[in-house]
Amino acid sequence: MIPPHDLVPLPAVLPLTVAAAMLAAAHILPARVPDAVATLTAGTVAAIAAVLAAASAQSGMLVYWFGGWTPRPGVVLGIAFGVDPASGAIAAFIGLLFAATIVFAWGYFDEVHAHLFNLFVWFEVMSVAAFALTAYHLERPSLVGALNFTVTNSLAAFMMLGGIGLIYARVGALDFQALSNAVARQGPDPVVIGSFCLLAAALMIKAAILPFHFWLSDAHAVAPSPVCVIFSGAMVSIGLFALAKLAFWVFAGSTEVQFLVRDGFTALGGATAVLGALMAWSQRHLKRMLAFSTIAHLGVMLTGLAMLSRTGLAGLFVYIVGHGLVKGALFMLAGMLLATRASIDEIELRGLGRGLAPAGIAMAVGGLLLGGAPWGVLDDGTRLIGQAARTGPGVAAEATILFAAALTGAAVLRAAGRIFLGLGSDPDPEEVEAPTEAEKAEADRPLWLMMAPCIVLLVIAVLPGDLATKAGVAAAAGFGHEGAASAAAVTPDKWSELPPSLAVLAAIAIAAFDLFRDRLPRFLPRSVDRVAEPLFRGLGVLHSGLVGDYVAWIVVGLGGFAVVLAFS
Repeated sequence: MIPPHDLVPLPAVLPLTVAAAMLAAAHILPARVPDAVATLTAGTVAAIAAVLAAASAQSGMLVYWFGGWTPRPGVVLGIAFGVDPASGAIAAFIGLLFAATIVFAWGYFDEVHAHLFNLFVWFEVMSVAAFALTAYHLERPSLVGALNFTVTNSLAAFMMLGGIGLIYARVGALDFQALSNAVARQGPDPVVIGSFCLLAAALMIKAAILPFHFWLSDAHAVAPSPVCVIFSGAMVSIGLFALAKLAFWVFAGSTEVQFLVRDGFTALGGATAVLGALMAWSQRHLKRMLAFSTIAHLGVMLTGLAMLSRTGLAGLFVYIVGHGLVKGALFMLAGMLLATRASIDEIELRGLGRGLAPAGIAMAVGGLLLGGAPWGVLDDGTRLIGQAARTGPGVAAEATILFAAALTGAAVLRAAGRIFLGLGSDPDPEEVEAPTEAEKAEADRPLWLMMAPCIVLLVIAVLPGDLATKAGVAAAAGFGHEGAASAAAVTPDKWSELPPSLAVLAAIAIAAFDLFRDRLPRFLPRSVDRVAEPLFRGLGVLHSGLVGDYVAWIVVGLGGFAVVLAFS
């Protein structure tokens, strides 16, 4: 039997090796072989990562030094892969999501084989593949979305490089443990703090946290549906996982950084959750609505990270997986509607989904899960983050979390009721926006092939029991530098001060209000519209689609970090 330690490099080496072999043999491979090999490879990587997660939970972090370049006394020269339970579990989830996505996309990229697999292979340099895949259709909207994505995320790369340069110039090391020890010895140091701010801003751009979030909805609206599954299901949340690595490992000994995370990021998480939820509710383009929903839930994840507690950290890990499963399934459903009904507009699709009952049930389940239904992985993560919030900011933070859940769940439930049950008023012909030619051009894949991975993701998302909670708690216990967070044992509550069940009831009520507004007394919808329309109009102006505006907001975000630090 192969020792777990020897398996550590395989999640990186295996896909690289298989990809090289497929590229070399691309001219002789049958059309569907790359899809089959990619699916098998992604599943194998998921299995290996799961084994590594379990092994590290039993015996501690698994460390593999490439080339045998182990540290000499006081000197770190080599490159190491370190696998802790959290990293292994997240890697296993990403492998599973890629496998499901490749099955869903079977035959989608007919003209250029293995693009999606290349995205899987180069996940560590994912931005390069992501830029190209966003602009896959080479239409004006796709190119604009890809340009916004490319410019903002390239700035993030430069800021990340600058942050690494600053911390290296100050302490002369890049190894996490060496950096952590050096930062703790430095004391208050503007260079160290500046390094963290640049690194945090870069990762928040990739994680679409307010005010660094503007690129995400533009990219999701135009990217192919299989690509959106990976964007929302895994790519953006990995930015927060990396930010947790910095906060709990590298900068755990900096009082100023911990203050910024605990006070500044808590407020930022709440604001992101509220803004994303409001924008999601105001959308009729399904992929854009789901993209803003992702922003809202990323705000919830940031709130869990900002608690700087083992409970909040466990909630973050569980929430990443639960959200990725549900959001991946919902983007598959949006792609299914686009492929079978030639539209992505909720209004235009009214009643056109009646022949797709399994898809309608799946979308309703997805909406309920986003809205806080007390089932499965996402609910476990919500409860853990809510519990952590009660020991910190209190009911206000918890109410923000439930607000985001209620409004994003309501948006999906409203779409499900309108599309699959024909509820709501008839669309105004002048308001119906036809899909672009690129949106109409998706490959005609079998319905069962698109539906199967969607059902698998939702089934995993609603598995009963507290397995996800136990796994998250175990992962959080061994994550980060000792003393980086409260080491108190996590004892998850069954109910919080504001039960998540309130959120799902609110989601159902809000969706019903919009679908049956014509049957309500006129003063009710008119009163709501008088408040909501100016608010949504103002938020729409902020999301201008102009890359110059988005870059300006990045500068504003960095300035906000400085303001918070001034009070530390």
